[in-house]
Formats: sequence, structure tokens, C-alpha cells
Amino acid sequence: MVSAAEQMAANTSWAALGKATDLRKRIVFTLGLLIVYRLGTYIPVPGIDGAALREFMEGAAAGIGGILSMFTGGALGRMGIFALGIMPYISASIIVQLLTSMLPSFAALKKEGEAGRKKINQYTRYGTVALATLQSYGIAASLEAGDLAHDPGMFFRASVMITLVGGTMFLMWLGEQITNRGIGNGVSLIIFVGIIAEVPAALAQFMSQGRAGAISPAVIVGVIVMVIATIAFVVFMERALRKIHIQYPRQQRGMQIYEGGSSHLPIKVNPAGVIPAIFASSLLLLPTTIATFSGNQTSGILSVILAYFGPGQPLYLLFFTGMIVFFAYFYTYNVAFKPDEVAENLQKQNGFVPGIRPGKKTADYLDYVVSRILVLGAAYLAAVCLLPEILRSQLAIPFYFGGTSVLIVVSVTMDTIQQVHSHLLAHQYEGLIEKSQLRGKGKRRTRKGAARR
Repeated sequence: MVSAAEQMAANTSWAALGKATDLRKRIVFTLGLLIVYRLGTYIPVPGIDGAALREFMEGAAAGIGGILSMFTGGALGRMGIFALGIMPYISASIIVQLLTSMLPSFAALKKEGEAGRKKINQYTRYGTVALATLQSYGIAASLEAGDLAHDPGMFFRASVMITLVGGTMFLMWLGEQITNRGIGNGVSLIIFVGIIAEVPAALAQFMSQGRAGAISPAVIVGVIVMVIATIAFVVFMERALRKIHIQYPRQQRGMQIYEGGSSHLPIKVNPAGVIPAIFASSLLLLPTTIATFSGNQTSGILSVILAYFGPGQPLYLLFFTGMIVFFAYFYTYNVAFKPDEVAENLQKQNGFVPGIRPGKKTADYLDYVVSRILVLGAAYLAAVCLLPEILRSQLAIPFYFGGTSVLIVVSVTMDTIQQVHSHLLAHQYEGLIEKSQLRGKGKRRTRKGAARR
């Protein structure tokens, strides 16, 4: 039997978007801030030799330099003020969440509610500044080593560091504003727009290689089919659920008896979403970025790191896989799905899993189910992220769209559409409530008029 809420959700029309004023304002606000972000990627860092940078990036665009430029929305290739992107903020979030699960003081903050959450966000911002400062100094030194600066020296390094750190902090604020006052997750949308903005250029370059004869038509068709199949696979896995049956007993409150019911607890095959892939990629971007701009003048330690952990190397793929699996489990159990809290909430609502005792036994059962579901979810994430890397490094196929990029684009698109649909459904509910109130007032007026007669 379909409930009224499910029937209303199924009948929600996108034509109602014209009547949802609040939703339209949120969408326009989001688009406006994303346009501001795109304009910022074209504002260059002071002191950069533009001609030398363009010449350098043309040579690096076919390799890892092109991938980094796509992931930062082209800001890295143009050395814009947003060249660091939002990655320092993501890295700081990783560190703070690790500390929350390891240190009792941070765990206590998490339990304090809104005040604790604000304190944790403050620590995350401090961590973002620290990481952005370190990364900006590395990029400034790399630019000097690569002869890409007009006037190398301490003043150049200071100006680059101030500009890049300020750009990252502005992007962090921009993402928070989109999340609070716009539609969708702000940080994810910033990364999403950066990737989408570079897709046309990558497609044009890919097709031009085909016209020049560097790539055979069979390879072009194969890559296109592979991209479509990967997107379809990601959509299927992101919508896949494991439903656990929940039973509610009959209850008596006062003189009334409420019949028991049943429902399902949906658990996604990939509860962490695209977060593990973003976290893992953020840890691998810094040494690659420094190596890209410093050219052959890298230090001995960095040269050894890149020799073994460079893109496409076996240790790089192994480390990438390990980080994805680790963050899939870590983020799920610490943020996305906590078996103890879910079991406690079910017990408070007098719900139980048939055949499982409420409380500790239910938490153990949920932990058992989630841990085994995550084997499939983590394997799916690792496969999607590693496939393009293997194609590029081992088979020399020019697959410019990284697996992380595909995951981000598909996941953010699905999440944003779902949020828009939720706003439309809420608007439809409000309309029905207003109509029922107006009908109720009309009936009362009619009765009063009849009584006066």
C-alpha cells in the first residue's frame, strides 16, 4: 500500500519550480557564488611570468599537469588565486575527524551539540590556514625553481603565500554560504564546477588527437563507451540499498491502542559517498603539484617519493586503494552511519529487528551488516578510481577524466537533484496546508452566516 507521502513525492512535478519562490532564490544564489568562483580562477597570482607559465603548462598538460589543472578548475594551470582550491580545507577536515575519533577531548566536543560543532569547525578553519600556508610556500618555492617568477625572492614568496591562502579561505567561506543559503553541498559543488569547466577543453583536445591520427577511431569509441558505462555503474551503485526490516509492536496510550507497523532501515552500499575518493586524492595532490612546477629541480627526497609513488606506479595505486578503503570505513562509522546511535534510536522508538534483541545486540547486528556491505562499497570506489589510472599508465590510453572526477560529478549531480526535489515536495506540502486552512475558514464563515439568518 503506497502512503500519501510517497504518492505525493511520485506526483511532484518540475513545473512547480516556477511557483517555489524560496527554491528559485536558493538556486540563483548558488549560481551567483559559483560564477564568482569561476571568475576568481582567472585572476592571476602576482609576480608570475605569464608567457613562461603558458609554455610550461602546454608541455605538462598531456600528463599529470593536465589532471591537476582539471581538478582545480583550471586555476592551477593559470596560477590563479584559487590555485590551491578547496583541498586544504578537505585535508584539515580529515585531520580533525581523525582527532575526533582518537582524542577524548575532541570526542567530548562532538557530544556537546551545536556549541561543540562550532568549536570543531573553528579548529578545522585553523587547520586549513596552517595547511594552506605550507602548501602555498611549497608552490612558491617550486615556481622559483621552475623559473616562472619575474622577481624571485622573499617578497615574491610572501605575495604568493598571502594570495593563495586568502583564496582558499575565501573558497571555504563561499562553500559554507552555498550550503547554508543555497542548494546542495557548497564544497562539493565548488569541486564539481571546477571539473565540469575543464571537460570541454579536455574533449576538444581528445578529439583533435583523433583527427590528427594520434588516436585510432576504435580507441575513441571505446573511451566514450567506457565513460558512459562508468557513469551508469556509479549511478547504480550510489542508489543501491540494503533494507533491514524493522518491526514496531502494538502500543496502548491511555485508552487508545495503536496498531504496530513495520518499515525498513535503508543502508546504502556506499554510505560514505564520494568523500573517501576526495580524501585520498587530496593526500596525493601536494607532492605531485610541487613536482609539476619545479620540473627537474626537485629535491632528492621528493624525487624518491615520486619515483615510487608517482601517478601510475604500483605503490601509488596500492596507497590510493588503501586510503580509499580506510576512509570508506572511517567516514561511515564516524559520520555517515553509527550502529550504536541507530540501535539506541530504534530502542527509544520501540522498534526492533525481528529475531534480534534491542540495544547492544541490535548494534552488533547493524555493525555486522554494515561492515560486510562496505566490502562491496569500498571495492566499487577503488575500482572506479583506479581504472582511469591504469588506462593512462599501463595501456597509454589518453583517459583524461579521472575516476574521482567521475564520482564527484555523478554523486554531486544526484545529491543536488535530490535536494531540489525535497524542496519542491516541501513547497507542495505548504501549498496543501494553506488550501486546507482556507477551506476551513470558508466553512466556518458559512456556518456563521447561516446562524445569523
